[in-house]
Amino acid sequence: MEWMENPWRGSGLSLPGVPMPSVDATAPEALLVRCPRHCETPLLPAPDLAQQAGAGAIWIKDERGRMGLGSFKALGAAYVIAHAAQQGALEGRTYVTASAGNHGLSVAAGARVFGARAVIYLARTVPESFAARLRDEGAEVVRAGDDYEASMAAAETAARAHGWVLLSDSSWPGYVELPHRLMEGYLAMAAEITRQMPAPPDVVLLQAGVGGMAGAIAAYLRHVWGGVPRIVVVEPAAAPALWGSIVAGAPVPATGPVSAMGRLDCKVPSLIALKGLAREADAFALISEAEAERALAPLAAAGFASSASGAAGVAAALAGMPGVGAQAQVLCILSEEAS
Repeated sequence: MEWMENPWRGSGLSLPGVPMPSVDATAPEALLVRCPRHCETPLLPAPDLAQQAGAGAIWIKDERGRMGLGSFKALGAAYVIAHAAQQGALEGRTYVTASAGNHGLSVAAGARVFGARAVIYLARTVPESFAARLRDEGAEVVRAGDDYEASMAAAETAARAHGWVLLSDSSWPGYVELPHRLMEGYLAMAAEITRQMPAPPDVVLLQAGVGGMAGAIAAYLRHVWGGVPRIVVVEPAAAPALWGSIVAGAPVPATGPVSAMGRLDCKVPSLIALKGLAREADAFALISEAEAERALAPLAAAGFASSASGAAGVAAALAGMPGVGAQAQVLCILSEEAS
């Protein structure tokens, strides 16, 4: 594992035209209480994992059952579509996006519930099992490109050509409004955490792809708990998009091989997430493919079966992350069910 203290902590990066992540959880929570599939996901102690990590305690926010979609992503795109539905009927509207699976499920489910259409672009490396789940939610699936960035470019082209609404979970220059609202949806999870934790933790480990979840959760935890927890962002060593941008002091694309942490294998950071995490995160960590893989068996044995992507924060703790000592109270997000 590689480790870096954040030189921009407290000051952040200057990214003109890019908003900071929202810290207002009232809007997503108000919509969620109207959803028949909604209930809070559990926050659970994991004593066996804490012993293996040498920590005082590990607490796991278990997102595997979120609204029947298997991941925290259910809070994102579906919230954006529900918000739009409050303004009027969505019949005839098409939402298009690229996804490694979970974001696409949220788009597909939201579109189905509110009478819109969903078209999801997948890279050729995304497992067919995810494509089948998307089709089961009523989405049209299109294969395009060898990685997430290529499939997103194809989705953007289709949105322009057909007049569809592009609903990405990332943000870039000129495209910030919808992803900002999407990240706001994740605040429902953050608000649950602050209510469920018996006391603020010492360390929070947040895995990141483009950074949307990490950026939203970090912003809210700072808003509620201040500077108490050390917030650490965990990325695959093969996809150090946020890490590289922090080092450069500006957004830069990352390079690397395909990672088995597929939902985190994003080579370009979301600008909103980067802006927030540059100010709020204390440190950044990169975990290897082997470190991610080694965490899966202990997690399953402890009753927390997940994927390499979903368990990346726990993997960092088990890999001997600095600051995880015998008295440390550690919060991790189990962000998705096993693949």
